[in-house]
Amino acid sequence: SNSKSLFPKQWYQRRVRGLMLVLAPIMCIMSGIGISTTLSIYMKNIESEGGPAVAASKSSKKKASDYPIKSEIATVIVTVVTLFLTTFVFHCTWVTSEAYSSPSIVLAARGHDGNRIIFDDFRESYNWLKFNTPENAKVMSWWDYGYQLTAMANRTIIVDNNTWNNTHISRVGQAMASPEDHSYTIMKELDVDYVLVIFGGMSGYSSDDINKFLWMIRIGGSTPEGEHIKESDYYSSTGEYKVDKDASKAMHDSLMYKMCYYRFGEIMTEQGKPTGYDRVRNQEIGNKDFELDVLEEAFTSEHWIVRIYKVKDLANRGTT
Repeated sequence: SNSKSLFPKQWYQRRVRGLMLVLAPIMCIMSGIGISTTLSIYMKNIESEGGPAVAASKSSKKKASDYPIKSEIATVIVTVVTLFLTTFVFHCTWVTSEAYSSPSIVLAARGHDGNRIIFDDFRESYNWLKFNTPENAKVMSWWDYGYQLTAMANRTIIVDNNTWNNTHISRVGQAMASPEDHSYTIMKELDVDYVLVIFGGMSGYSSDDINKFLWMIRIGGSTPEGEHIKESDYYSSTGEYKVDKDASKAMHDSLMYKMCYYRFGEIMTEQGKPTGYDRVRNQEIGNKDFELDVLEEAFTSEHWIVRIYKVKDLANRGTT
């Protein structure tokens, strides 16, 4: 329910950001014209002290006598504009370092002592894929990371940010939401070699795949192939979205849950909390002791934000 209520807000925010990007060049050009015109007008009225006299007609002298401090006013205005432009340069430098230097690729946070902490897990993981997997390897992830994987890891992806193919995205959602056996069938159908998930339970990164999982379930169940996936099956008996011991069997058995929480039950994330404590959901995970059947862990980034699994080659699976 929270995801549904947030969606219109996120949609509106994205549209506003898009409008800002479209209008930004126009506003820059108009501002430049305005500042240039202002400086051109007032720079002409500044007289150099002790400089050569300027020949003027009687009418211009009369006009000057009516406007006795023309040069002083022009000097003030030019000084104010110059200070404004100088301040703007410092402001832009600060915004670039604080706001625009924490994109979705490189994350930043503040520690308890106020020092800045950099999370470079995305780039670290994309580099691992680029240099440690075959060039023709196919990577399955949720569509959010498609363009990043293509550009930075130079690997073929199953779905990307061009979300026009709902059926294809739905198939990936079904693989994420299904138990391992069913997911394996889908991954082989899509010719997947590696699976990538984003997990924030260790670092506290809230924009992870567990928080996006309900959308994978909804989209996965929106096509005939995914009619077995029901959103209600992934809620607890009290109707809550949980990952602890009260989470549903469908949640515990899903491929997404297992990929995110594999070996996490052994990890102490906060002092005074039990092992396997998810710092985003603020819950101790309910299924700690499990092994992966159709996947093997290939890479986990420094802060566990990116986890990559290799699909096992089980060619004779189900035939014996």
